[in-house]
Amino acid sequence: MKLLVKAPAKINLSLDVLYKREDGFHELEMVMTTVDLADRVELELIKDDRIIIQSQTRFVPDDERNLAYKAAKILKDKFNINTGVSISIEKHIPVAAGLAGGSSDAAAVLRGMNKLWDLGLSIDELAKIGAEIGSDVSFCVYGGTALAKGRGEVITPLPPPPNCWVVLSKPSIGVSTGEVYEHLDVNTVNHPSTQSMVRAIHNGDYESMCNNLGNVLESVTLTRYPEVKNLKEDMKRFGADAVLMSGSGPTVFGLVQHDSRMQRLYNGLRGYCNQVYAVRILGKKNELL
Repeated sequence: MKLLVKAPAKINLSLDVLYKREDGFHELEMVMTTVDLADRVELELIKDDRIIIQSQTRFVPDDERNLAYKAAKILKDKFNINTGVSISIEKHIPVAAGLAGGSSDAAAVLRGMNKLWDLGLSIDELAKIGAEIGSDVSFCVYGGTALAKGRGEVITPLPPPPNCWVVLSKPSIGVSTGEVYEHLDVNTVNHPSTQSMVRAIHNGDYESMCNNLGNVLESVTLTRYPEVKNLKEDMKRFGADAVLMSGSGPTVFGLVQHDSRMQRLYNGLRGYCNQVYAVRILGKKNELL
């Protein structure tokens, strides 16, 4: 039996780090939403008691380092499943880009294997298991738009944001998330107003949403990786209404409402950047498969 599950990327409309917790993690406050750029995860039940990961992308690990593998393994262990699964991941989301591609793949596996193994778990139960795998997995299980707190696992659903284009661009560099958090000084950065972003979304106020984009991690990434800073400046110059780095980077996104401006922004970036995508915000939550 086979099942195909879409695994959409996420962007952070707002990302704040409040403090470092005693457990070593950071206390976060984020507004996230899914966009129409997705990996395709195909799941196939196999008789052998093992987990097989297949991907054409060389940067995607095919063993227990892969979050999709971890998702299948945790379900197998929790529910004493003695059959296996072959997981084929067709990557469209850039790897290590601040777009939660790996987390979304893991969430897709949780949702898909819940159906294939007939586990009968609710979406809330799947999200709770997702929190054991990685910080963004719980949100990716739900999808849509949400306020996320804690390590990212405390989720409050929000309505879809105002409709607009999202133009994503990833420079050809890698950014270490651990390094970014290590160099972040929460006492000196300008913290975004999470509640203002939440209010803008509730009110369907596009201008206010643009005005309240914010990401404290930019204070580190833009300083240490000038390519990201330059990309932000280029996006503004090409006509984006608002520009922000997603996650710890290096992907930057620009918001625009009009097709003509989206095309200008997309074409301008494609002139020198290979990974550019013009997508829509998805907005709506996932349902059980």
